[in-house]
Amino acid sequence: MKQKSLRTFDPAGVVFGVVVPLVVAALGLVLAYLWQGRLPEEVATHFSGTEPDDFSNPLSNAWTLAIAIVLVGGGCSAVASLARVLLIMRRTMLIIGLTVVGTIGVLQIATLVRELDMATAQSVTIPGWAMAVGTVVGFAAGLFGASRLRDHRERTVATSPPHSDLPRCSPELPLVVHVGASRVAGITVVAVSLAGAALTCYLSGSLWPVFLFAPLTILILSLLRFTVHIDSDGLYVSSLGMAAFDYDIDEITGASVRTVDPSKDFGGWGLRAKGRGNYAVATDAGPAAFVTFANGDRLTIGSADAKKIAGTLNTLTARTRSTSVD
Repeated sequence: MKQKSLRTFDPAGVVFGVVVPLVVAALGLVLAYLWQGRLPEEVATHFSGTEPDDFSNPLSNAWTLAIAIVLVGGGCSAVASLARVLLIMRRTMLIIGLTVVGTIGVLQIATLVRELDMATAQSVTIPGWAMAVGTVVGFAAGLFGASRLRDHRERTVATSPPHSDLPRCSPELPLVVHVGASRVAGITVVAVSLAGAALTCYLSGSLWPVFLFAPLTILILSLLRFTVHIDSDGLYVSSLGMAAFDYDIDEITGASVRTVDPSKDFGGWGLRAKGRGNYAVATDAGPAAFVTFANGDRLTIGSADAKKIAGTLNTLTARTRSTSVD
């Protein structure tokens, strides 16, 4: 059994979710101060299409962007530092937050570089490529940081075996079940994203929007498709190769099978939360494994293999409790 952890903050979450946004914000400020003598009296702060339509003092603009990076991007990514918040939420918020940080940070620096030694910023154009590069770099940093996060929540051990009325089976371990949106749904998401990217490319007259839509599409698909892994250690649900839920076998109190309608029962499809501790991988209507845990958490996993998932978990937990008693 994994050791309980009383951590309040995840070290990796602090580094990627708090320190990185602060460093990027500080870098923009430092460059603005260092380049102040080479920048126009007023730099571009807003663009209509690719042309600037609003201007302000370089240092004032640098502080505004620094605050935006810290409050918007850092505000999202800082959730990753909270060790006991649901792991999948921390990872998702970190990816979103650092994508925002990367986009704003790279765009700010690229725009400043374009304005160096210019008498006026009236003729500067927005560097669209910088938005694409910043988005990709931020998304990649968020994805890497998310992979370094760990589940430090406090684990509660169950003491009684699952009720005898709950399903049992002869487990074939490890049991690996892929659940999630159908291929048609996945193709639909990609098609909608491509349509949005194509329209944006047409309106901007550039290909850089493709790089903005790609991370967004990957993130959406990651929240619609999951892998359920069950072995003698416990239940592990992953997305993009990273844990969404990770429970020890000692934490499970039982698993049953029920019929679920994602829209009616959880307000939509994908990873859902309905109240504190009530989570669902609601990717399809029909049978679902309903798993309960000693800490009060409940996890619903929609799958045609719901009976096998529930039976395997009950059999393994019953064996564990029996061995503990002996």
